[in-house]
Amino acid sequence: MKTALWLYLFLFLAFFDLHAQYPILTPFAISLGAGPAFIGWMMGMYSLTHLPGNLLAGVLVDRNGSRRYIVFALTAAGAILLLQAHAQLPWHLLLLRAASGFALAFLSPACMTLLASLSSDPATQGKYMSGHGIIHTLASVVSPAAGAFIVAKAGYSGTFTTLGWLLIFTGVMALFSVPKQVQSMSAAKPALPLHSPAQADREELRVSRRYYLLPFFVSCSQGVLFFELPLSQGSDGMISTGILLSLLSLGALVTLSLFFLNRLAPGIRIAAALLAMALCFFTLAAFRHIPAGVVLFLLGAAKGVLFPAMASLFISLGGPGRMGRTFSLQSIAMSLGAFAGPVAAGQLRDFVSPYFIAFVLLMTAILLLPPRGAGKPAYRPEWNSPAA
Repeated sequence: MKTALWLYLFLFLAFFDLHAQYPILTPFAISLGAGPAFIGWMMGMYSLTHLPGNLLAGVLVDRNGSRRYIVFALTAAGAILLLQAHAQLPWHLLLLRAASGFALAFLSPACMTLLASLSSDPATQGKYMSGHGIIHTLASVVSPAAGAFIVAKAGYSGTFTTLGWLLIFTGVMALFSVPKQVQSMSAAKPALPLHSPAQADREELRVSRRYYLLPFFVSCSQGVLFFELPLSQGSDGMISTGILLSLLSLGALVTLSLFFLNRLAPGIRIAAALLAMALCFFTLAAFRHIPAGVVLFLLGAAKGVLFPAMASLFISLGGPGRMGRTFSLQSIAMSLGAFAGPVAAGQLRDFVSPYFIAFVLLMTAILLLPPRGAGKPAYRPEWNSPAA
């Protein structure tokens, strides 16, 4: 539990730092002379460079543990932010965001693997994942508005410098506080697998091809939101954008605090949350007279149901010695989605509302959800049973 509390503290500081940039980056890019299409590529490039990092993280975290990669991700991202404070041209920002995307690609698989490894009990793992979601949401409630206010007082350069040093400080704290290795389900080896390795790999591939479409489409819709919302508020609407993003996170915090929802099957929670998110995006596109703050609050509430359910789903799909790979594949799917979403929105914004694009993506995700009971978990308790 002590390890979980330390990790939650580091995650709070890291997420605060990262979410504080969301209302800032688009106006900053505009101030450097970037247009909507370039901004879409800039936001997408950050996610695209997640891919090589995610591929490396999946193997390295399983092999070497999480601590060194948590420290690396935080300190490297902080150093990049210090350089970002001195960007003068749009392509400077593009390159720095690409480098930041690679560095931070190690953070999520490492943290999720460490949390999942703290217990082999599914119920306890679900609580840890809900705690991760609550910490993430708490940070994102206050950070967008805080980032906008810091820019108003200190300017872009001062804001990026402050956030950069905060990430470096968090990385140094993690170096001395996160244990080197946790004996866990992810590190354990099955005593006698029920299937051959080749069969297990084929089964996992069969499952992943269907299930990993879910984080892809969800991340696409999020990328569309983070692209369109600042543009819709205008270059002088940083504070209003920050407040709206805080309302989004506040809605997620409400449902994340309802721990009894974890008793429902992940598939039911995922389907209900996807439908609610799709309806929220449709409302943003078609019913503009409804206050955006109300819609974003409801959208956040749906996200608060969705992400713990997705975490539980992927824990069940992971297995002994493969937890890092499982979360790495999930992160890869989300990175691809976060790249495709803003890029598509930037190219199609003159023809169709980006919010309608997000609506179509989420409805597609609902249609592609595997039927109940499809696929089997990669990990089976019988593997470690004396009778196996």
